[in-house]
Amino acid sequence: MNMVGKTVLVTGASRGIGAAAGRAFADAGANVALVARTTDAIAELAGEIGEKALAIPCDVSRHAEVEAAIDATARTFGGLDVLINNAGVIEPIGHLAETDVEAWARTIDINLRGVMYGMRAAMPGMIAQGHGTIINISSGAAHGPVEGWSAYCSSKAGVYMLTRMGDKEAREKGLRIMGLSPGTVATDMQREIKASGINPVSQLDWSTHIPAEWPAQALLWMCTDAADNYLGTDISLREDDIREKVGLV
Repeated sequence: MNMVGKTVLVTGASRGIGAAAGRAFADAGANVALVARTTDAIAELAGEIGEKALAIPCDVSRHAEVEAAIDATARTFGGLDVLINNAGVIEPIGHLAETDVEAWARTIDINLRGVMYGMRAAMPGMIAQGHGTIINISSGAAHGPVEGWSAYCSSKAGVYMLTRMGDKEAREKGLRIMGLSPGTVATDMQREIKASGINPVSQLDWSTHIPAEWPAQALLWMCTDAADNYLGTDISLREDDIREKVGLV
């Protein structure tokens, strides 16, 4: 998939899906802005990718930092074509009646407010240029409750509505906005889930989780008009027909 001349910003780019997406978009020819709190990891990844990569330390729960990251990307590469809102956390895992309220609020700040801040900062420039793609990393947890995941489920349900709202308000202005529900992926988040021992997801064998490169490939495909039928909704990588369209079968 040819992304030469395009600029992509990926949040949560220090590891997992975010790092895999950064590599995939760079391999397709795009300029990539790698955004994360973990400075050393994104600096190392940017060094691996080369001159087409820009590492930007950023806490997505802080609006000013997100806005500054998007501004820096646009200044460096002459615009922004794709925003991947990937940054997210799973903790706290535990029953709602016993959860730490500060940790719960922190998850909402990162998973939900962080996505809104990214969309809010990127959409005006994309509307002004008449095009742009925003992909929010979603989850099956956005659509159904999972024991012990009240913060994660609530935040992802909110992200799904942001996806729908963004599409409703900006599709006619040239923006393509959708979500990707990748299923269970072999990342550090799955290690946290497994360690919790709560709910059936934590009991899954590690071999059942897909590699981070699969959702990264799906994100590339979603930047093409082949995915236009899914604007304003979540695409599930658990579905065989989607995997076939992405080229993973």
